[in-house]
Amino acid sequence: MEIPAGKNPVAQAVAHAMLDGFNKHYRLIRESSRQAKERFESGDWLGVQRAVRERISYYDARVRESVALLKEKYAAERIDDDTWQLTKLLYIGLLIKHKQPELAETFFNSVFCKIMHRTYFNNEFIFVWPAVSTEFIESDPPAYRSFYPNAVGLRQAIRDICAHFGWSRAFVSPDNDADNVVRSVLRQMGGRLPAAEANFQVQVLNSAFYRNKAAYIVGKAINGDQEYPFVVPVLHDSKGRLYLDAILLDPAQIRTLFSLSRAYFMVDMEVPSAYVKFLAGLMPHKPHGEIYTMLGLGKQGKTMFYRDLIHHLRHSQDDFIIAPGIPGMVMSVFTLPSFPYVFKAIRDVFGPSKNVDHATVKAKYQLVKHHDRVGRMADTLEFSLVALPKRRFSAALLDELRRECASLLEETEDEIVIKHVYIERRMKPLNLYLDGADEERREAAVKEYGNAIKELAYANIFPGDMLFKNFGVTRFGRVVFYDYDEIEYMTDCNFRRIPPPPNPEAEMADEPWYAVGPHDVFPEEFGTFLLGNPETRRVFMKCHADLLEPDFWQRTRQMILDGFVPDFFPYPEEMRFCRMFAADARPQREAETA
Repeated sequence: MEIPAGKNPVAQAVAHAMLDGFNKHYRLIRESSRQAKERFESGDWLGVQRAVRERISYYDARVRESVALLKEKYAAERIDDDTWQLTKLLYIGLLIKHKQPELAETFFNSVFCKIMHRTYFNNEFIFVWPAVSTEFIESDPPAYRSFYPNAVGLRQAIRDICAHFGWSRAFVSPDNDADNVVRSVLRQMGGRLPAAEANFQVQVLNSAFYRNKAAYIVGKAINGDQEYPFVVPVLHDSKGRLYLDAILLDPAQIRTLFSLSRAYFMVDMEVPSAYVKFLAGLMPHKPHGEIYTMLGLGKQGKTMFYRDLIHHLRHSQDDFIIAPGIPGMVMSVFTLPSFPYVFKAIRDVFGPSKNVDHATVKAKYQLVKHHDRVGRMADTLEFSLVALPKRRFSAALLDELRRECASLLEETEDEIVIKHVYIERRMKPLNLYLDGADEERREAAVKEYGNAIKELAYANIFPGDMLFKNFGVTRFGRVVFYDYDEIEYMTDCNFRRIPPPPNPEAEMADEPWYAVGPHDVFPEEFGTFLLGNPETRRVFMKCHADLLEPDFWQRTRQMILDGFVPDFFPYPEEMRFCRMFAADARPQREAETA
């Protein structure tokens, strides 16, 4: 939409310049997402990891470019209030037929907030609330395609869905894949499918979802008034041919696939809001902001989160309090009990055992943001200048923040402004979970804890501080790491065995009898500070004794240096067709019913 020149050409020029900056950004996002298909087809797994890391930096780079342009050409920091307000109105006009208006609004906010003071961060100047509806925006091709099994048969419909994505790699056996899908669906639905209604159809999102070494087909089956969400992972075999690995029907498993503790997907979307709407129907209790984030649109995820927080504060009365658990030496952590997140502010002074500074802590959190989290590290929303109502802070929390984080606080009569804060999904600290767990849950949690450490190691992450308090338990029982100030790349560590003492006196001395370098790690010491509880030690030694030996760490480090990219399955092993049907002598074709 072109806006005719008016009495304020600066406002019009700035509006166009800001939208040009966003359009460049999203064009690059789509190019990278389209290339994800090529990387998947060629098996370029290191390229997959590199592309995901690089994409994260696209947004800030385009914002910086736009800010520099506006300052250079229009002296943007000196533009008067009336012109800025008119700029916003003109910008809204440019978005009327835009395919990504919600993302463009957020981009406007980011540029403006880099130029103007915090006192301007209100809906007169920025998009605190959205101005352009994303309902019913049409894309070409449409966001999803419908398939009709009643016309061609269920197995043929499955084969047609796989062919729809146009992968250049051949499938090992499309017929066997179709058989496996039908057999798995039958098994998961109790051995019988419901009768086909006249409207029986399968809707599949038009772009596959690419992450790590897999492509995912995402859709839902509609039969009468029932809807059945599903996700089908597509993998390579040893010869580079494609096959279907599983079908996920359980909404909880689908939510886990989209967990923020995993790397973001690459998805080619002309109209991202249409994908979010479709996915929200599959995961009705997942916040839209988290869906945007998992689609690689993290800034929009932050915008949606902040709107949810503002809305929640208006409709709740509880106070922010100090988060339960052992206080950290680096972060002051607080929470709002009625809101499922924790807020983490870096302390001004760290504990004496912490040999890090503020810049190092921020760099560690950036490392996690750019790394494959393999379902074992919590993603973090990083915010600047967060204004919260002062009356909602408990006295104890306010006292702690003033004492421990004074450099990060600005106070007005009504607000507490935190200059820099990290926000994460709230989990039960593992140490508190183990304290209250029965034997069965304790054993499961200790197994999960060891699995988490191993999977992080395979992903080139050494947690550093492996105390139970630095891990959390999700509501699905998964153990996730969330304390990042001591993490290191596995490839930067030197895992050593403790040499034998030269004499008995050396073994009893206060200082070690061997030299210790800055990157040396001695796994034999882990048990001393981790396994004081006898029952915890019993389970750990049964399942993960190899973590206390340098051999495991040395082999894993060498594997990473050799360029090997391991498989991480974000769904249970027993859901894989190769496991589910391992006992069958040959595929048995079930009677085809709807």
